[in-house]
Amino acid sequence: MAFKKLLTSALLSTTMATMAQTPTEVFFSVTSADNQTQGMAMVLATQMAEQKASVRILLCGQAGQLALKSYEPAALKPRNVTPKQMMAGLMKAGATVEVCALFLPNAERTPADLVEGISVAKPPEVAAFMVKPGVRAFGF
Repeated sequence: MAFKKLLTSALLSTTMATMAQTPTEVFFSVTSADNQTQGMAMVLATQMAEQKASVRILLCGQAGQLALKSYEPAALKPRNVTPKQMMAGLMKAGATVEVCALFLPNAERTPADLVEGISVAKPPEVAAFMVKPGVRAFGF
């Protein structure tokens, strides 16, 4: 009986440790102007979303262009989709996408120029999200 309790306790500890290591919330900061880098960020974010992670994406600098209605990047092989199309798929699956607070005023744009569903990030909220226990952050 003692062995059974010890085994159950060990299995429970291992399961809890594994669950603690599996991120349930991920944060992608995308700043690169490079189409392939943006694409890889979206590919990995999609893979994480498919593995049940909650995805939040912050677009800053040149990557903020992805948030604009008027911008269409080149398609990437092998699937012939753009980073913007991949991002739209993520949003449809529930991902949050924001542009950094500095993007619009410095690009001489307004919120009306943004793709529907993309908002302007509020730095205090983004910072609070980033420091939450269990959130994994990735920069591209």
